[in-house]
Amino acid sequence: MPDQSSPAPAPSSDPLAGMGAIVATGGAGFRVWAPHADAVAVVGSFNDWSDTTDALSAEGNGYWYGFVSGACPGDEFKYLIRNGEQCLSRIDPYALQVTNSVGNGVIYDHAAFDWEGDAFVCPPHNDLVIYELHVGSFAPEGGGRVGTFEEVRARLEHFTRLGVSAIQLMPAAEFAGDFSWGYNPAHIFAVESSYGGPDALKTLIREAHRAGIAVIMDVVYNHFGPSDLDLWQFDGWYENGKGGIYFYNDWRSITPWGDTRPDYGRGEVRQFLRDNAFMWLRDYHVDGLRFDMTPYMRSVDADADLDLPDGWSLQGWLNRSIRAEFPDTITIAEDLHGNPAVTSTGPDGAAYHAQWEARFVHPVREAIIVANDAYRSVPAVVEAIANNYGDTYARVIYTESHDEVANGKARVPQEVDPGDPEGYWAQKRSTLGAGLVLTAPGIPMLFQGQEFLQGGWFRDDVGLDWHLDTEYRGIVRLYRDLIALRRNFAGLTKGLMGSGLRIIHANDDNNLIAFQRWWQHGPRDDVVVVANLDSCARQRYAIGMPVPGLWKLRFNSDAANYSADFSDFDSFDVTAFEEDYDQMPAHADIDIAPYSLLIYSMD
Repeated sequence: MPDQSSPAPAPSSDPLAGMGAIVATGGAGFRVWAPHADAVAVVGSFNDWSDTTDALSAEGNGYWYGFVSGACPGDEFKYLIRNGEQCLSRIDPYALQVTNSVGNGVIYDHAAFDWEGDAFVCPPHNDLVIYELHVGSFAPEGGGRVGTFEEVRARLEHFTRLGVSAIQLMPAAEFAGDFSWGYNPAHIFAVESSYGGPDALKTLIREAHRAGIAVIMDVVYNHFGPSDLDLWQFDGWYENGKGGIYFYNDWRSITPWGDTRPDYGRGEVRQFLRDNAFMWLRDYHVDGLRFDMTPYMRSVDADADLDLPDGWSLQGWLNRSIRAEFPDTITIAEDLHGNPAVTSTGPDGAAYHAQWEARFVHPVREAIIVANDAYRSVPAVVEAIANNYGDTYARVIYTESHDEVANGKARVPQEVDPGDPEGYWAQKRSTLGAGLVLTAPGIPMLFQGQEFLQGGWFRDDVGLDWHLDTEYRGIVRLYRDLIALRRNFAGLTKGLMGSGLRIIHANDDNNLIAFQRWWQHGPRDDVVVVANLDSCARQRYAIGMPVPGLWKLRFNSDAANYSADFSDFDSFDVTAFEEDYDQMPAHADIDIAPYSLLIYSMD
């Protein structure tokens, strides 16, 4: 697929390069893959929907092409495909815009959008703090309606004040209906019309970049649809009652969402998916892609067996191509199997930059949600903090995501105290979890509303309770302070952006953990994090320290300025004395409140 953001080419007797509707001076070219068609025509508002005016010509290898003089951006169109007695009306698989998921394709010109010189570069992975959001429920104005890209754009200041460096949009390709999580894509090249369409998305991305915020797009390649799916039996051919040319037509088609797994072994389908990934990165200036449920791209049942080797090789091909063509971007897999090969760039690896880390979220959520202190597992939390795939930033860590706060699960505050999800216990243990997310090795991620104690569970038709942003502004400040330390805004905690990790202290009886983070070692670099996972405060509690001297307290999650419910426990700067302790050369006595986290570094 050519760079459709370049100026429109002049028409000529030679076919234009590209797929779908290809805008040119004086008209548009149309190319579609329909290998079993006997004839194909393009119909639209440019020819009064005539099925005889603009027939396409066979180019070989199943491709059909024609140039239509006078066709221009904004015109609606479809293909009429004849296969024997069948006459099929189909939306262009490469349609860049649609009227709706069951409507018409719309000719769209990427080159017409003014990026105003946007040349933003994604932050380094050690400076990423991701904020996952769902456009439809993030900030809709008024109940019962779908949120839009414009309403997300209007809240960009919230992200800049919070300090996150990237927003990750749940899927925004055109899906069936208006309310959806987005994981049912009907037209993967078209931007969801109810969210505002392609120009509104580009405007959001341009303005996010202007505010210093990267944008990561969630894409779904493990299945399509299953509803409103014109790709289904696209040119009339199929086997075994299955989906035809874009899909497996045997046992490999089966997914939890329908029999609509793409045929990863077919060259045209592989190119279709590659073209889509490149479109987001090139034409929408997105800074990364998050791939949904990648186990279903390598295995029919998402188990350890590699029974879809073509799906695994596809992922490696896509990621290596992206690394070569878009070296400043990031690709993230939702794999959740803790498989190092997912992020390996070796010959058998899938070459993602990072993967969502099930080995962090599940033990940490359990440790902060379980009611009885006796059932918290310090060893499990230590393992969650320390797990590594060869690169510190090859994993995305979190306590909340769209999956973790739905499907029978709820927000952390809701899980901690269902009767009072905004009360003391919910505040204390949810912020303790956030502290671990933002100090442990990995790329930290928050989910929309987490920063102001959004309760309940995630639903695509219920907007966030934005009044909580004001009501719990102290909790928002806690998150802001943590993010500022994580990103080393004040130049005092560089180690939180480094790769070094040492577990200093892990006491399962007292539910207390201390660990060291560093970049290169030294003042304002080495960081010591102390986490108390117990309902009892600890006073004059000895832990090992990296070096003797004065260690400044940079953060205390129990500070009263974060919540009137907090005790403002007397945690202070500490002096570490030279004496071996915890296999460290020095030790200090610390004081820490229940369910709290402290961060220390040296001047």
